[in-house]
Amino acid sequence: MPYMWIIAAVVVTLLLLSLAIRVVKQYEQGVLFRLGRVIGVRKAGLTAIIPVVDVLHRVTLRIITMPIQSQGIITRDNVSVDVSAVAYYRVVDPVKAVVAIENVGAAINQIAQTTLRKVVGQHTLDETLSETDRINVNIREILDVATEEWGVVVTLVELKDIQLPESMKRAMARQAEAEREKRAKIIAAEGEAMAADALGTAADIMMAHPLALQLRNLQSLVEIGVDKNTTVVFPAPLMSTIGELGAFLARETAAANAAPSTATGPDTSETELVANGKPLGSSTT
Repeated sequence: MPYMWIIAAVVVTLLLLSLAIRVVKQYEQGVLFRLGRVIGVRKAGLTAIIPVVDVLHRVTLRIITMPIQSQGIITRDNVSVDVSAVAYYRVVDPVKAVVAIENVGAAINQIAQTTLRKVVGQHTLDETLSETDRINVNIREILDVATEEWGVVVTLVELKDIQLPESMKRAMARQAEAEREKRAKIIAAEGEAMAADALGTAADIMMAHPLALQLRNLQSLVEIGVDKNTTVVFPAPLMSTIGELGAFLARETAAANAAPSTATGPDTSETELVANGKPLGSSTT
């Protein structure tokens, strides 16, 4: 019987110790309630409490990732979009996080959704797509003000996804295509202007040096002949030059032919005798 009492006492002691000792982890802090009143905050390590009298609430101090589910929002220019986001927050005052609000995570999730709808609704679609950084900062600042009395700090808010209607996607695709076509036409026009300027400079040089134009025509003929084409197109200035050269050669040939004919032609006296009907070498009696 004495041994039974000893064993029972040991069991009761171990049970009381298990109820009286709590372990607070490194990333946590414990809010200690005694008979319903907060009597202090316990740091990381072993903490002794009075069973049944004391209650210890552990609160994590790590940054918590909270997704904000996608919701339909109408922008300022009356475009319906589905926007989802993600928020990061951490508890800086464990007492407020336990006493001031019942479920701090659910409360932040709800207020983040309403704040997201409010902020995005104040911007146009183009601003929502291009100014996400400013929208993120605005949402975070509003959440910080609302959660300050809960002992929570919102460290970051990011828009995660923006879903557009199919009709709006097609319209934006057409707009982007038109923008690319406009840039292509502008670039082509600038190239034409630069080419025209260069051609004008070349024309001025050729006007000052006519031989340069003939050399350019000959170079064009050489370039055409490289491809072994069966048809050759002669520029009009080159044709006129060839015509002038042909006329010059014809005149030179006619002059060369006229000189020998004059040198080997009949004598004048003999011609006159033949014309009078008398043979050469005859005499009159």
